[in-house]
Amino acid sequence: MEASLKWLDDPTVFRVNQLPAHSDHQFFKNQEELEAGQSSYVQSLNGTWDFTFAKNPQVRPVNFWEVDADRSDFTTIEVPSEIELQNFAQINYINTLNPWSGKVYRRPAYSLGDDYEAAGSFSEGIDNTVGAYVRKFDLPIDWQGLDVHVMFEGVERAMYVWLNGHFIGYAEDSFTPSEFDLTPYLQNKNNVLAVEVFKHSTASWLEDQDMFRFSGIFRDVSLLALPASHVVDLKVDAPYDPANQQGQLGLALQLTNDADQVQVTLADPDGEPILETSLTANDQWQLPLHDLGMVQAWDNQQPVLYQLTLTVIKAGEVQEVIPQVVGFRQVMINDQAVLMLNGHRLVINGVNRHEWNCHRGRAIMYEDMLADLQTFHENNINAVRTCHYPDQLAWYDLCDRHGIYMMAENNLESHGTWQKMGAIEPSDNVPGSLPQWHDVVIDRARSNYELLKNHPAILFWSLGNESYAGDNIADMNAFYKEHDPSRLVHYEGVCHTPEYRDRISDFESWMYLPPTKVAEYLANNPDKPFIECEYMHSMGNSVGGLGSYNDLIDQYPQYCGGFIWDFIDQAIEVTDPVTGQKSMRYGGDFDDRHADYEFAGDGIMFANRQPKPAMQEVKYYYGLH
Repeated sequence: MEASLKWLDDPTVFRVNQLPAHSDHQFFKNQEELEAGQSSYVQSLNGTWDFTFAKNPQVRPVNFWEVDADRSDFTTIEVPSEIELQNFAQINYINTLNPWSGKVYRRPAYSLGDDYEAAGSFSEGIDNTVGAYVRKFDLPIDWQGLDVHVMFEGVERAMYVWLNGHFIGYAEDSFTPSEFDLTPYLQNKNNVLAVEVFKHSTASWLEDQDMFRFSGIFRDVSLLALPASHVVDLKVDAPYDPANQQGQLGLALQLTNDADQVQVTLADPDGEPILETSLTANDQWQLPLHDLGMVQAWDNQQPVLYQLTLTVIKAGEVQEVIPQVVGFRQVMINDQAVLMLNGHRLVINGVNRHEWNCHRGRAIMYEDMLADLQTFHENNINAVRTCHYPDQLAWYDLCDRHGIYMMAENNLESHGTWQKMGAIEPSDNVPGSLPQWHDVVIDRARSNYELLKNHPAILFWSLGNESYAGDNIADMNAFYKEHDPSRLVHYEGVCHTPEYRDRISDFESWMYLPPTKVAEYLANNPDKPFIECEYMHSMGNSVGGLGSYNDLIDQYPQYCGGFIWDFIDQAIEVTDPVTGQKSMRYGGDFDDRHADYEFAGDGIMFANRQPKPAMQEVKYYYGLH
């Protein structure tokens, strides 16, 4: 197969040869590796890559991916990083508009009719910057003969991949992993991995989030070696009955090749085994729900985790050992429309959190995540909405362990296609009900679910942010309901399309609705609980009205609380050339036009992770419930 630039213009092409999404579990060669926390089946490709930058597809280096291509004019770039923060491209912050608005005429493919294909819209776009990456690697000796995959955990926005001159695949969806099979074209030494990253494609219409518009390989890249028998996917069911404090465990595995058996051990928080069994192909690698008796429930106050260990054995030898934490909890809405966790009313004291580092942009560090969790605990924050995309995988594991309730959001925001100059005008909205945009958003829902389905911290799936509503978003809701009845589904945008109210979202949700208006809804025998997915816009001298919302908690049991917009400023720290002092720069400070200026500065934390005065208000009111 040959790669085609036309895919950039076509919303029906969003993955080519990309492996299906699956659970994010880790796997180790043996118990010793597991205890050491280092898997010999994983090799990082982070570091220095050869790189060149092009302003648009017309001037990009064609065929740079060939093994003997002349790359003498390439420079280098660090992976992971943002291309714009490495001084290759213009830094630009925009809220609702698309980066090309007012500069290049574009409308989403098929939004103006079935014959409007928008051919050349991005493949020939004069503003579509391109990054060409090359990395060479050798296989470890003990990997030879094994299947080997490459995993890109995050690439903005559309990527083509080649190995040793052979086209491997294409992927979009910037914030979920893209995994490809390299096995057919691997060699033991001097492998040449090439990646071409385009800043824009049809995915750009779906990723119009309120943030700095970056591009490039901004999360980890890894090689994965698969043992002869490998668990590709793991699904854990851990229902909890708060009436008798009892739990159950069920498993469903998918293996690449049949093993002789998979040994299953579940240990309690003290390390004592409470379940030991084994699965075989005759069981179809499934464990039906097994009664465990009394278990300790997982919640914010006591994030109790049980340890599941799977040991895959073939021909008497251990092939891999898989650890997976298990949390027992029940989230539901009762017949009075009250949000319940483990039989008790749940109040969300949450924040919306962009991934951000004032030097690295969205290529954040593990230390940033630990610092954020410390701030959560110090200020009574018990929940986070992953606005408006899936986060780094480590964040979900940390929220499991720290008892942070999660609203896990899809990578979807198409704000610029339905809101123009502040007015609702959805004439070219996507995904809407356009059949050509159906599969791409269902795929994003599937990736979000399959990747993250085993995390107890996730109580709610969110279909996305500010994308209006239509049949396609209703089908996303149906996907989650079919695959995961154990969690609730949220989507705020349906407030603009009440005709979809019965088909989208378990919650009533309306951003920044004044407390008096929220009270009007709650006072009229509501059929859905009300949750504030965004409120208390923390910009300038704000958050002082939090008490008015907080009063609703005591007045109305159907009020769930909500998520403050937002947690941390998006700003970039620079050294001022005049004073020599460090300073924070926001939109418009980089000669970027158009820009939404200081609107990026609406966190309760400054971009350097120092709390703003507003944090005092948050800590006080969030500490009351």
